[in-house]
Amino acid sequence: MIAPPWRASYGVDAPSVLLLLGVLAVGYLAAALVVALFQQLRPCLLLLLIGVVLATQFGLFLHATRRGKFRVWARLLDDLELRGDERLLDMGCGRGAVLLAAARRLPAGCAVGLDLWCSADHCENTPATAERNALAENVADRIELRTGDMTRMPFPDGVFDVVVSSLAIHDIKTAEGRAAALREACRVLRPGGKLVIVDIGDTRAYRAVLAANGATALTLRPVGWQMWWGGPWVPTRALTATVPG
Repeated sequence: MIAPPWRASYGVDAPSVLLLLGVLAVGYLAAALVVALFQQLRPCLLLLLIGVVLATQFGLFLHATRRGKFRVWARLLDDLELRGDERLLDMGCGRGAVLLAAARRLPAGCAVGLDLWCSADHCENTPATAERNALAENVADRIELRTGDMTRMPFPDGVFDVVVSSLAIHDIKTAEGRAAALREACRVLRPGGKLVIVDIGDTRAYRAVLAANGATALTLRPVGWQMWWGGPWVPTRALTATVPG
C-alpha cells in the first residue's frame, strides 16, 4: 500500500484562547521594553512579570494541545490492556486524535467516532478531516465515523466494550445535558465494559452521575501538567469506571 501524501493533522484546542494568550504576552513584553526605555523601573518590572506569566501560560497551553494530551491518552489506553478485538466508541471524536490512537491498538477490532462536527473550537472539524487522518495513520480500515448527539446516541444498548471521551462533554452547555451524555455512555456499554473520560470542569459531578447509574471501580485523578491549559488552575482530570456485569 502506498502511503498517503499527507500527515495527520489534529489541529489546536480552543485556538482563540491560545491566540489571545500569545497576543497578550507579546503586548505586555513589548510594553515593558517601551517603559524600560523611559527608565521607569517599577512599571517595567510589573509589565515584564505579567508578560512572562502570560508567555508561560501560552507555552503550557500549546504543549497540552500539541503533545501533552497525546502522551496522557497513550498511558490511559495502555492501562486498558486491550486485547485488540474490542469495539470502542469515542464520544466527541473530532479530528480523531484519541480515536485513531485507540484504533492502532485494535488490529482485530473497531473504533467508532461520534461527533456533531462543530467547528467552534476546532477548525476543519469534519468527517473528511478525520478520514484523512485515519489514512495517514494507516487505520482507516479499523474506524467508523457517525454523526450524532452524545445525549441521544444512535446505538443500541450494550454494543461497545469501551467508551472514551476527551475534552468533549464539558462543551455540552447544561448539567442535565452532560448527565444525559454520561447515562448514554453507560447504556451503550456491555456489562463489564469500561469508560474513560478526560475533561476539564466539574468532573466530580460526572463521577456522581456515573455512581448513581450503577458504575463501579470509579476513579477520578488529575492527569498532571501535561494537560494544564495555561496553568494548574485549569487542570484536566481522568475519570474511569466500569459498567456492572
